[in-house]
Amino acid sequence: MSARPQPLAGVTVLDLGHIYNGPYAGFMLAMAGARVIKIEPLKGEHLRHRGAKKSHSVPFALLNSNKECVTLNLKAPRGREIFLEMVKRADVVLENFAPDAMQNMRLGWEDLQKVNPKLVYGCSSGYGRSGPRRDDLAMDLTVQASSGLMSVTGFPDSPPVKAGAAVCDFSGGVHLYAGIMTALYEAEKTGQGRMVEVSMQEAIYASLASNIGMYYTLGGKEPPRTGNQHGGLSISPYNVYPTKDGYAAINCTNDGHFYNLLIPLGRPELKDDPRFAGNHARAEILEEVNAMVEKWTRTLTKDELLAISRKYNFPCAPVRNLDEVIHDEHLHARGMLEWVDHPVLGRLALQRSPLRFQDSDLMPIEPSAELGEDNAGVYGGWLGLPAAELDALKRDGVI
Repeated sequence: MSARPQPLAGVTVLDLGHIYNGPYAGFMLAMAGARVIKIEPLKGEHLRHRGAKKSHSVPFALLNSNKECVTLNLKAPRGREIFLEMVKRADVVLENFAPDAMQNMRLGWEDLQKVNPKLVYGCSSGYGRSGPRRDDLAMDLTVQASSGLMSVTGFPDSPPVKAGAAVCDFSGGVHLYAGIMTALYEAEKTGQGRMVEVSMQEAIYASLASNIGMYYTLGGKEPPRTGNQHGGLSISPYNVYPTKDGYAAINCTNDGHFYNLLIPLGRPELKDDPRFAGNHARAEILEEVNAMVEKWTRTLTKDELLAISRKYNFPCAPVRNLDEVIHDEHLHARGMLEWVDHPVLGRLALQRSPLRFQDSDLMPIEPSAELGEDNAGVYGGWLGLPAAELDALKRDGVI
C-alpha cells in the first residue's frame, strides 16, 4: 500500500516572506506538500546575508528547505505583470511586510483578488493593519517589549530580559500558517478567497496567561518577575534546580507528581503534612519547598535525576545546550531533525515541520536553493515565458 500524498499536494504558494515570521509559515506549508515558490528581491532577502557565506546563512537554510527560489523586481512594470500572472495560477500569497508595502506597489489584497477571486492572502506584521500602532516598526525584540513578554522575563531583582529565542516571530509564523489553512478550507468550500492577517503582538498574548492571572489575583498590581518559577507563583515545586553537572527543571503540577517526587527525595511523610497538601499550600511555602528540592538535586547529576524522574513518574528534564539539542537522538529518531549535506553550508541538522500527517511519509528534505536558482524552471517552465524573454528580463533587472 503506497503512502497517501501530503495534504497540501497541488496547492501553490507564493512566499514573499523575509527573516523568520513569513518564511516559517511558508516552510510549514511546503512541509505539508504545497509547492512553495519563494520570491526574493534581486539581491536576496535579508536572512540570506546573516552568515559567512555570500548567499546563505544557517537560519535561512533552516526555514527555506523545500522551496523554489526565484528573484523578481516587483517595482519594475514587467515584474509586476509577471507577479500577477503567477497570482492567477496560485492558491496562496503570503507576506510579512509593513502594512502598506504591497498596496504601495498596487499588489495588495484588493488588487490580487481581482485577478484571482479564490486567492488566500496571508499577511503578518508586528501590530496588525489597524489601530494606533499599525505603522510602528516591529522586530521580535520590540514586540517582546511591547507585548509584555519582556516584563515578565528575568528575576525579581533584575531588569527585564528578552526570551533567548525569537518567540514572537515564530508565534506569528505559526498563527499565519493557521490563518492561511483556515481560509484555504473556506475557499475550497465556497470558491471565495479572503485576506487573513496576523499581529505578532496579538499572537503572543495568550502565552502570558499565568502572568495575567497573577495580575488579577493581585488586584491589578504588576506581578514580580519570577525567574525560572511559575509565572503565577501558584505551582511548587516549579523551578530550575542545580545538579552536580548543571541544571534540571522540575515541574510538579499536581499532588500525584509531588508525592511521587517525595519518595526518592526521602521525605514520603510529607504526603500527610497539610502544609504540603495541594499546590496552593505549597505555593505559600515556596521557598521552603525549593530549598528542600535543591538540597537533594545538588547530590545528583542531570542524567541521574532524569532516570529517577522516569522511575518515579514526575516531570523533569535536564537543561541542555544547543549542541545536545542538535544531536538529540529522539528528534533524529522521529525525523524532526535529519543530517543533510547542504550544497553551500556543509553538513547541517535540518528540521522538518512539527506536524505529522497520518499515512503520509515524511517529506524528503530539499536543501534551500541558491538565489534565483529556480528562475528558469518557474518562469520558463511554469509560466511558459520563452528563453529569449528570460534573457531580456535578466538584462533589464527584472529577475
